[in-house]
Amino acid sequence: MVYLLDANVFIEEKNRHYGLDFCPAFWDWLIKENAAGKVFSLDKVYDELMKGSDELSLWVDAHKSLFLPVSPAAPSVAGRISAWVISRHPSYKPEAKDVFLQGNADYWLIAHAIAEGNFTIVTHEIASPAGSFALKRVKIPDVCQYFSVPCILPFEMLRVGKAQFVLSSSP
Repeated sequence: MVYLLDANVFIEEKNRHYGLDFCPAFWDWLIKENAAGKVFSLDKVYDELMKGSDELSLWVDAHKSLFLPVSPAAPSVAGRISAWVISRHPSYKPEAKDVFLQGNADYWLIAHAIAEGNFTIVTHEIASPAGSFALKRVKIPDVCQYFSVPCILPFEMLRVGKAQFVLSSSP
């Protein structure tokens, strides 16, 4: 399985679960899995993360190999995604459509995954309850579900990847 990480994975892990200062093992695991060809993100996510000026942007800039260029085939798929977001009923609010369709990283993550066909998207976003949609925001899991793109939470990626963050025995 090859994973494609949403920006919120980097942000949430840095801010909440696996801070760069107290759980470097998480970040080392990302680097190791990237070198093995299993964990990536996109240059669009890189651009979003580089808007900040903190330790995360420094880490991201030092690990550019993690961030792939958007697939050349993605723009042809993007039209199908746009059509679904625009025509879906009940309809997303106009602001939600605008934010999503203006080419944010979420849009391109999904287009890349569809175009390449071998990626599982990893995000902290949760799908809307069955039969309903969060009309104020286009969510990655909802779009992925419609287009049959696998989408999981980071903790599932870590379990499947058998990540182990073990304290060293040295003081």
